[in-house]
This record gives sequence, structure tokens and C-alpha cells, in this order.
Amino acid sequence: MSRSATEESAGAAVLYLSYDGMTDPLGRSQVLPYLLGLSKRGHRISLISFEKPERTAEERKTVADLCTDSGIDWHPLPYHHRPPVLSTIADVRRMYRLALRLHRERRFGLVHCRSYIPALAGLWLKRRTGIRFIFDMRGFWADERLEGGGWNMANPLFAGVYRYFKRREREFWAEADQIVSLTHEGTQVLEAARRQGNKVAPVTIIPCCVEFDVFPPANAERRDRARALLGIGPDEHVLGYIGSLGGNYMLDEMLDFFAAYRERYRPAKFLFVTQVPAEQIRAAAHSRGIPLHAILVRAAGRAEVAKLMAAADTGIAFKQASFSAKACSPTKLGEMLAMELPVIVNDGVGDVAQVVDETGAGVVIDRFDRQSYERALDSLESLRPKMDRWRVASRKWFDLEQGVDRYDAIYQSCLSRA
Repeated sequence: MSRSATEESAGAAVLYLSYDGMTDPLGRSQVLPYLLGLSKRGHRISLISFEKPERTAEERKTVADLCTDSGIDWHPLPYHHRPPVLSTIADVRRMYRLALRLHRERRFGLVHCRSYIPALAGLWLKRRTGIRFIFDMRGFWADERLEGGGWNMANPLFAGVYRYFKRREREFWAEADQIVSLTHEGTQVLEAARRQGNKVAPVTIIPCCVEFDVFPPANAERRDRARALLGIGPDEHVLGYIGSLGGNYMLDEMLDFFAAYRERYRPAKFLFVTQVPAEQIRAAAHSRGIPLHAILVRAAGRAEVAKLMAAADTGIAFKQASFSAKACSPTKLGEMLAMELPVIVNDGVGDVAQVVDETGAGVVIDRFDRQSYERALDSLESLRPKMDRWRVASRKWFDLEQGVDRYDAIYQSCLSRA
């Protein structure tokens, strides 16, 4: 529940550190909405983020206006990606120097660090000034980089970087005043470390939340508008996917599923609402004998994603099950459930199976083969009458206001312990 006006006056002075840019889709969906909500609760927020040079002046102005209107003091820094590793070290040092200067000017009550790279600067700041330190873990980042192929352990440089972050990970766990985990599964790893005698700070679970107003139900009217915009016929069946395809997302397996989907439901299309280049997706589809006219790829800004995805009948998200996946909370899952789309997902990814089981809003597969796909399609057909309940059930997991409530409680707790 929202706090009263009296309670709002007791807000914290917060320094928020993010290596993700606010002009990036991730920053717009998974950083700014929380900060805007926390600012309304009376917290005084200064934000440091790293913005990519390819973002437009219009995108920067949109973010700047949002921050100004909400009283958020935004300090964008330029992001560098070359040379590898060295550029990141330089960026972390820039972040720390700016954070220290701002802290001397404003005397923050706490520093809130989104993932591992900002946590380097945040922990340095805590050790130097005694500021409260929130480690918003977001997942087991070093393992995700390794398992996703970003770091090749055969390269001594990346092997050293991996070992470095695994050492620092234990320091973050031990010296944080609060840890935020995206999933119950990820929290179990932290609990196991605590049982083994490691110091681990208190943990709060906050999944990747969704602005339900931005992702309204895909009713008949919205579906008709989306299909007219995309040139999809009213009788065509549409499988839909939202978001990036990097890391451990399994494009090949999703295309294999679509091949089974297309055989059962003709005519059918696979709609990708993504910033990924269309050529990459079409090449993978062509290699599997899927005709290119069956693949639709559309880039969209935040406001347009739901308008396009409303054309879909079913959503899909396959991600490789792994150690790092235990801590993964796919934003796309909450967005599709908010739209009342049934989903096809796989087991072994964070709390995904539990979410689908509790909401009754989809089918979970445990193998990537044709027989499993056919069974999933059989099960999918029985879900249709339950669509109107999925949005309500999914709010328990993904409602943004609940996420803001939990962050607000963390801030208040850190202040009370100061």
C-alpha cells in the first residue's frame, strides 16, 4: 500500500548508480519507473548512469524531462566499450569520482547500486564514507557473462576478470547493508553461502516489475489495430517475442518451436518486437527452412511495444537453464502476462516455472524437442478460457507499485539502522 503524506516527508537522500543507460530500453523499463515512484514517496534521488553515444538527442531530452519533472537529479556520463576491460575500469573510476563529489555536496543516506560494476564504486564509497550500501544484485553477473559466451575463459584476460568479480561478489554480499535478488531461486544460492559460514547481508526479493498501464490487455480491438498496422490477416495465428536476444536467449529453439506451431496453425507468423537486426533473425529462420514471409521483425520504442505485441496470440521466451539463470527474472514474461497473452517458457530459469504454475497462464517445457513442443501446443489450447484471470494473478509477481513499496521499505530500513 502507498505511504501517507506524513510518512513521505521522511524520505532518504539516495545516490543511485547504474551502468545501464536511462536512454536504453532497459533503463527506461527497469530503472526509471522505480525511481519515479520512489521520488513520489519523498526520496531525494541523484542518479548517475552511462549513456551510449548512439542514443539520440530526443531520447536524452525525454529522460531529462522525466527526471526534472520528478525532482531526480540526473548525471549522465558517456559509456565506453573499447578497449575491452580497460574502458570499463576507466568508467568505474569516473563513476566513483563523481559519486564521491556528489556525496560531499549532499551527504546521501545510502548508495543504491544496480549490479556488479556500480557496486565496485558503491563499496568504495561505503568504505571511505560509511554510507549505507544497497547491492541490487540483478543476477549472478559474472557467471552470466561466462555462460553467455561474453567471456572466454581460454583468454587469460577474461579468466582473470571472472575470478576478480567472483571475489568481489563475496565482498558485496558481506558488506552490503541490503541485497536485492530478482528471484527466490537466486536467494537460495545466497542462503546456501550463509549456511557455509559466509557473511551475507539481509535479502529482499523484487522481480523485474511491469507498468501494467503501459501493457494493457490485448483485447480484440487492440489486436485488430495491431494486425492492421503489421499487415497480418485476422485469421492468421501469431507467435510473439519481446526484447533482446543476446546472452542465453535461445533463438534457434524458439524458431524450432515456431516450425511446430506453424504446421499446426496455418497460416502463422512469428512476430519479434526487438531492437535486434532483422537480418540476424531471418538468417536463423532461413537456415531452418522457415519462409521469410512468416517472420516479422519490428523495432519499437517503449510506448509502441505493447501496441505491436497485441497482434500476438501467444508469447514465447526460451532461455538457457544454467547457474546464472537461477537469478534471472525475464521482464518479457511479466509484460506478456500483463497483456493476458498465454506464454510458452522453459524450466530452469529463475522463478518462471512457479509464476506460470501459480497464474495458470502458460505452459512450461523441460526439453527442446518436437514431442515436447507438440505436447505444449496441446496444453496451450486448454488455457484459452482462463485469459481474463492472468493479468490479476500476475500482479502478485510483477506489479510496479509493489516493487516500489519494497524498495521504499528497504530505504526506510537502512535509514533506521543508520
